Amino acid sequence: MFWNILQPIIGPIIEKLVDRIPNPNERAKAKEQFEMELMQAVTNASTQQNKINEIEAAHKSVFVAGWRPFIGWICGIGLFWAFVLQPMAAWLFAAFIPNFPAPPQIHTDNLYQLVLAMLGMGGLRTFEKMRGVSRETSPIGSKQD
Repeated sequence: MFWNILQPIIGPIIEKLVDRIPNPNERAKAKEQFEMELMQAVTNASTQQNKINEIEAAHKSVFVAGWRPFIGWICGIGLFWAFVLQPMAAWLFAAFIPNFPAPPQIHTDNLYQLVLAMLGMGGLRTFEKMRGVSRETSPIGSKQD
């Protein structure tokens, strides 16, 4: 997936470098080898990040393992304010206290992006559990105490 994002950016650079090779056969080999090594580097980086994520999630400290739930709660509270509390408070203030300033609104554009990313991660987690590769069933993340 990450390769699909990088390929349009790095593809032209690869072409410029490989175009300097005069032999067409060697040019094709060099391009293929360079793309393969780059894809392997991207895959290795992704694998290493997954290992770090597993270690963080297994940590007993809430400051290490609890940041994901914290972000989830912040998103939930932000959406609750934006769609329930703030409109109700604005209506109540307008109806019963007309001179009182309206409660502040929050910009939800960035909040939507964060919520959708977290929902995607939650969906991935559900998929992992359905496939039987969750931490509870994996020998890597299972607790031995």
